[in-house]
Amino acid sequence: MRRLRRNIRLGTVTDTTDHKRERLMRMLRLALGQGKMGARPIAGVLHLFVYIGFVVINLEMLEIVIDGIFSTHRIFSFLGAFYNILIATFEILALWVIIGVTVFYIRRNLLSISRFHKRELLGAPRRDANRILCAEMVMMLLFLGMNACDSLLQLRGITPYVKAGAFPVSQWVAMLFSSLSTPTLIVMERSAWWLHIIGVFAFLNYLYYSKHLHILLAFPYTYYAPIKPKGALDNLSTVTKEVQLMLGTIEETSQEEEATPTFGASDVFHLSRVQLLSAYACTECGRCTDECPANQTGKLLSPRKIVMDTRRRVQQVGENIETNKGTFVPDGKQLLGDYITPEELWACTTCAACVEACPMEISPLSILVDLRRYIVMEQSAAPASLNKMMTQMENTSSPWGYNPTEREKVWKE
Repeated sequence: MRRLRRNIRLGTVTDTTDHKRERLMRMLRLALGQGKMGARPIAGVLHLFVYIGFVVINLEMLEIVIDGIFSTHRIFSFLGAFYNILIATFEILALWVIIGVTVFYIRRNLLSISRFHKRELLGAPRRDANRILCAEMVMMLLFLGMNACDSLLQLRGITPYVKAGAFPVSQWVAMLFSSLSTPTLIVMERSAWWLHIIGVFAFLNYLYYSKHLHILLAFPYTYYAPIKPKGALDNLSTVTKEVQLMLGTIEETSQEEEATPTFGASDVFHLSRVQLLSAYACTECGRCTDECPANQTGKLLSPRKIVMDTRRRVQQVGENIETNKGTFVPDGKQLLGDYITPEELWACTTCAACVEACPMEISPLSILVDLRRYIVMEQSAAPASLNKMMTQMENTSSPWGYNPTEREKVWKE
């Protein structure tokens, strides 16, 4: 977490103190309430069950940990009928999690869904997603297996397996184990108990190195993300100031020489902290790429890749800092060029379809625009067609090169 915080703080500071109520409501709607997942009903419903199951079933970890520390067994069984309802709910949710992750695994690996077979998902990202699905599946099976053995031992009156809990799902699993001896059932129940708790702790450690980190960072990102229309672009304060000075609407307040500003972004140091946070909050679901008109027409641009590349570069910079004991040593690389190519940048139409499609409203568009600004304003390397348009705007106030006095005539023609 310390390294993660340091990496995010590599970005520039932006004001995130405004619209507090709107920010809170957006966080509750998108991160907690999964408000935009229903745009694709099948995936949305299954994700909701996996999400609820993942959160709620882990409440049982409290009982498991207490039992482990104090050598008790089902310490919350004194809750009586309510405890039975809890265990039954956990089991039903566990079944839904198993169904959900199975469908997700099939969709990702066996079906021809284009967004799961893009180049940015090949290799490590695909393995990461599959590890998470398999881990969730195994933990739910261990949970049900533990309960199945426990219920049989309860029926046989074995100490300390007190009669407690309702088992609407694991009772069917128990039928497979009913012929086993009591010592075997005890070994199986204890093994499932240990493997479940070890699996949970292992998963909690793996979480910070995987895309599944979004379940934590979705909350701060949806709170701190800018409150503005999705297609709105930020003005560069440095450019605004220069224009105002030129027009005489403001006066220079200080005679001190200022550092030369950087226009746009060429590396993660020039992006904002919110943009870097968004790179870690990305779920890699690919809905942004699926809705991108440039990607649909075969162009190189994939909004998901833009966000993933930003995260990869931040992580590489973080590793550099770690290796060099707190100092970044230039490595001859940067986000622009080494990770994201100009061809990808200029394929973007800035339509904001990617932002609209994202369940967390992450904005690959803001990163693209900042990189394009750097190309234009720092490198003067805009495409020829764009340079022609800007020249004509400068000379005639018209992107088409018309004389302003002839606009009505040209329009009529």
